[in-house]
Amino acid sequence: MDSKSNVALKASEPPIADSEPESESAARSTHAIPIPDQAPAVEPRVPFSTWLKTTGIRYGVRTLALIVALVFWQLASTHGLHAYVNFENIPAPSVVGAALITELTGQEFYLHILYSMERVAIAYGLAVVIGVLLGIAMGRSRWAEDIILPYIELLRPIPAVAWIPLAILMLPTEQASIIFITFLGALFPIVLNTTHGVEQTNDVLIRAARSLGASNASILRHVILPGAMPSIVAGLAIGMGVAWFSLLAGEIISGQYGIGYYTWNSYTLIQYPQIIIGMLTIGGLGTLCTLLVRSACKPLLKWQAKGGRS
Repeated sequence: MDSKSNVALKASEPPIADSEPESESAARSTHAIPIPDQAPAVEPRVPFSTWLKTTGIRYGVRTLALIVALVFWQLASTHGLHAYVNFENIPAPSVVGAALITELTGQEFYLHILYSMERVAIAYGLAVVIGVLLGIAMGRSRWAEDIILPYIELLRPIPAVAWIPLAILMLPTEQASIIFITFLGALFPIVLNTTHGVEQTNDVLIRAARSLGASNASILRHVILPGAMPSIVAGLAIGMGVAWFSLLAGEIISGQYGIGYYTWNSYTLIQYPQIIIGMLTIGGLGTLCTLLVRSACKPLLKWQAKGGRS
């Protein structure tokens, strides 16, 4: 075979593709280019003037409301106002303030606070764990609701004071009795609010997650709990307030230390300024603990849209 025939054969062969189709090459080039991770969004800082016009004014109004109440209290106690409510035997804020300074210089007052804080921390922690678990079970299972709800509805109306004799008989120490009474006070609001939140979860979301192959544990974690979280947080806040109320009842009867015991003992000793100090301390500690609970739960509610208020 001569050279001319070789050239003819090579010319008749199909040409070898030197490059891939444009679509495949474009797709490969797209996958080949590394996409940098997006930087997390940084919330812009609010100027001080803007904060002052919004949040600052609100806190200013709240402070002014408290100042007005203190001024009225001072004038009513000083002049012995008697208009259905008798202020003649109520010590003025100035007298209460002087007594508070005296209490703060000693150590016993702080000891009362520490005992009460310890009892509330233990009782409230147990109420959160048990209450949320019971609420989830009642909200997801009719059998669990039928078994647990009768006990909740039967025991919930019983006041904390009525539990004191039975708690003393059942539990070995006064400390355990006070914690048990405080635990009951915090438990019921947490259980009922958790149950309500779980029951109100949109069933369409649950079915959609299940159709995508989500397990029951994933549905509980990513659908039910986030949807029920506003009600759960409300129950936690209410439970903290009721816990302090129940603690006061327990410490009055069976306590040796604590703010409740301090308040009741001041009444028996006819120390009126100390009574008001104990009452205001309970209110302040309860408010502080409720704010801490709301602040701790705030990251769990970032998804929730803020409602408008005038």
